[in-house]
Amino acid sequence: PAEKRETYVFINFRGKDTRYTFTSHLKAALGRKKIETYMDDKLGTGDKIRPALLQAIEESRVSLIVFSKNYATWCLDELVHILGCKESYGQIVIPIFFDTDPSQVRKQDESYGDAFAQLEKRFKDNMDKVLMWRNALKEAANISGFDNSIRTGTEADLIEKVAEGVLAKLNRAWSSDLKDLDQFYSRIEEIESLLCLNSPDVCTVCIYIGIWGKSWLTALGDVLFHRLSCQFEATCYLADVKEVSKIHGPKHLRNLLLREILNEKDPSIDTPSVPSFIQERLSRTKVLIVLDDVNDSSHRKYLAGRLKFGPGSRIIITTRDRSLLKKTVHHDKIYKFGHKDRAISWALKIGVSVRDKAAALTALYVPQ
Repeated sequence: PAEKRETYVFINFRGKDTRYTFTSHLKAALGRKKIETYMDDKLGTGDKIRPALLQAIEESRVSLIVFSKNYATWCLDELVHILGCKESYGQIVIPIFFDTDPSQVRKQDESYGDAFAQLEKRFKDNMDKVLMWRNALKEAANISGFDNSIRTGTEADLIEKVAEGVLAKLNRAWSSDLKDLDQFYSRIEEIESLLCLNSPDVCTVCIYIGIWGKSWLTALGDVLFHRLSCQFEATCYLADVKEVSKIHGPKHLRNLLLREILNEKDPSIDTPSVPSFIQERLSRTKVLIVLDDVNDSSHRKYLAGRLKFGPGSRIIITTRDRSLLKKTVHHDKIYKFGHKDRAISWALKIGVSVRDKAAALTALYVPQ
């Protein structure tokens, strides 16, 4: 599959059954957790699966399979491709049995039996394909997932359970990615401990890189942003604060931040302070903000100090300027990245330069 995963979750479903009900609500719930989701909205006809759909499946970390009563009349080629990605790339596959008992899928009984009776007539000259579909259903039905065939709660309860389950699996997958980079992973965990993520207070942490330059700075900010963003109601990653401020000024940066946090198309505020109704909205929103490559303490004051955010908000500032540290945050919220000999030995151990490794990490975690 492509190295850059634009989509984290692919939803495989029968549009006739759940497009405007369960599946649309599930996509919205995942979106609220900042999980990028692909859901095929095209109501085309025909037998062939579109190339764009195949690519979306391959680029996803997780595939959700929504089994419903009429699933077997349409979605079987997608299912086969999903299971192929599970086998080849280790893609996470989660079945959801919506108003359908797992045994119906496994044994192709009831509506699934009716569907296969029609498929066997239609593909009587290609029974190998029908057998492939049957085997795919059996395999998928045996994967651990979510069973709503016996109603034990509301549809909203099920959707929340699925969204939380997907989030947990993605977090484990991202953590696994980083654990292959031992030194880097340990630093990420240390920074997260400084953020005190379980505290309701608003917390700011400053990360100092020093001689290792912008590539390391960006790598740290990127990884932290992606690991943590799903825990917040709104997020903003402001890249190259130093350079953007130099060209466009701090008010432009503040407007970019407000656009992302408040989800507004083009806020344009030219006054030193923001209107009270905007400040009230900010104060009710739990936010994660990353300010990348800051070199002036006024940036922090203008972008974070004067704006008051909701309980539990976190602000991460990355800098290469040592003189900025104590002007920006309390001394116990400063993280200085490693020592020269440790960073070099790590880079030598894995056989690449420090600059190359930082660039590779940045490529893995591109802000959306």
